[in-house]
Amino acid sequence: MDQTRLFLAIAVSIAILIGFQLLVPHPPPPHPAAPTTLHTTAPAPPAGAPVASVGRPAVAAAPAPNAPRLAVEAPAVEGSLNLEGARLDHIVLRDYHTTVARNSPHVTLLGPVGGPRPYYVQFGWSAAPGEDLKLPGQNALWKASPGPLSPNHPVTLSWDNGAGLVFRLVLGVDAHYMFRVAQEVTNHTAKPISLYPWARIRRGYTPAVLGSYLLQEGPLGVLDGTLHEFSYAGTRNRAKHRPDGIAFRAESVGGWAGITDKYWLVALIPDQKEKAIASFRYLLQGRQNHYQVDFIAAAPEEILPGASANSVQHVFVGAKVLSLLGHYQRKYGIPYFEKAVDFGLLYIITRPTFYALDWLNQLFGNFGLAIMAFTVCLRAAFFPLANKSFKSMSRMRLLQPKMQAIKERFKDDTQRQQQEMMALYKAEGVNPASGCLPMLIQIPVFWSLYKVLYITIEMRHAPFFGWIHDLSAQDPTNVFNLFGLIPFHPSAISPLLHIGAWPLIMGGTMLLQQRLNPTPPDPVQARIFMLMPILFTFMLAHFPVGLVIYYSWNNLLSVGQQWLIMRQTRLAKPKVARPSGQA
Repeated sequence: MDQTRLFLAIAVSIAILIGFQLLVPHPPPPHPAAPTTLHTTAPAPPAGAPVASVGRPAVAAAPAPNAPRLAVEAPAVEGSLNLEGARLDHIVLRDYHTTVARNSPHVTLLGPVGGPRPYYVQFGWSAAPGEDLKLPGQNALWKASPGPLSPNHPVTLSWDNGAGLVFRLVLGVDAHYMFRVAQEVTNHTAKPISLYPWARIRRGYTPAVLGSYLLQEGPLGVLDGTLHEFSYAGTRNRAKHRPDGIAFRAESVGGWAGITDKYWLVALIPDQKEKAIASFRYLLQGRQNHYQVDFIAAAPEEILPGASANSVQHVFVGAKVLSLLGHYQRKYGIPYFEKAVDFGLLYIITRPTFYALDWLNQLFGNFGLAIMAFTVCLRAAFFPLANKSFKSMSRMRLLQPKMQAIKERFKDDTQRQQQEMMALYKAEGVNPASGCLPMLIQIPVFWSLYKVLYITIEMRHAPFFGWIHDLSAQDPTNVFNLFGLIPFHPSAISPLLHIGAWPLIMGGTMLLQQRLNPTPPDPVQARIFMLMPILFTFMLAHFPVGLVIYYSWNNLLSVGQQWLIMRQTRLAKPKVARPSGQA
């Protein structure tokens, strides 16, 4: 049974190491060069409508340097909208910085065409089959009512086609990240017209992705109650042999779709009572990759002479704060909008873990203290099981002389040796496998904490104390340069040459805990067990430091609990039992 525990411990360690190599992202590749021109394609109409009715692919010149813009000013965002093409293409998040330094630049989410990271939201109309209409295009210059666009001050963009049609975009924004867009068309002609309103998100480059199985990056959406997720590579592979670039298309009543990064989201939210067609596209234009998510009405809007048509939808442009996503989900009836945060298949564990940590953070004002308090709560919940395990291990420690005597007496008869061992365990009321239970219990907890630290923006740049300014990143210190006294970075030579102070603390607590466990009688097994703290120190040095803090604190609590039980076990007189077969 000692060998069983040993092999189980080694198997768990190897599984964690393999999982670490597969799941932890490697440094992202450099960004591709930005394009100087942009080829644009309007979203295709519903099946049956000719492509010519919505306009063939056209080349849109980069916007003029002095193109008029409309300012956007809200508590959580700032930026501007380009009146040439009516593109929302410049949004900066006021609450988030690019690094932990408070004087670092704010995160820029959307960027204009012609810039290094073209990424924008746009609205328009496509003509129904048989309609020959002049519609606003990429270079249409819209007129705007006085700005800026702010929570208490909506603005109206208008464009007159000069042939009796007036198009309007009425824009609003709340105090956070939600924009409201009303598309209006007034028909001053003498005949009815039919138009399909559409909206799209266009990303004109392939972002540097983390490449981790822990995280969804790329197009995603909930359509007819089902979550659909695609990576950038998956979108390319599905669309590369199709001239329209469609990787995925679905018809849905309501729903939402967009493009997600680790912490940020740009999403279109159509009228939840109307049927629309959503498409995920990949378009290769020149040597530049373009990714598009769009919605188009499933049925055209019929606009009689002298009448107007109106369609309203929302656009989310901002940080994936779970409480805020939940607020919008309830307010606008958006199905599963919280799934923009990728809690994964084990969300029944990871999501409650996040809520618990978030509540404790509000209580203590520090996510590091929240992790420690969460660990105490977990240990309290599993106290009876851990107590039983530690008592069994403590008794096994006292039985070491008897176990060694049995091995020496029956060293040539392995089967008899095992029988006598089992008889000794039964007589003393010891379960040698119980020592594995605390290790097995920690695996789902370890995973859920790692997932929460890795994916949630609430953990991003969350400080602890001392030198820890970001619990979601690895410990910035390094023992191999004497914690900064030597001015070089050993990790530049090899990633293995990075072990911070907290991983060393964790290794020390693991070594201390190991000394309280029964020592394997086999010297080879004993040496392998001695290597485990070193192995885990190197491994966890590259994990988020919040996870290392959890492991260190959990080990210390285990040491305290185990020491008390060992003390009680020594004070109690063990029952003397004579194994079967002995005279």
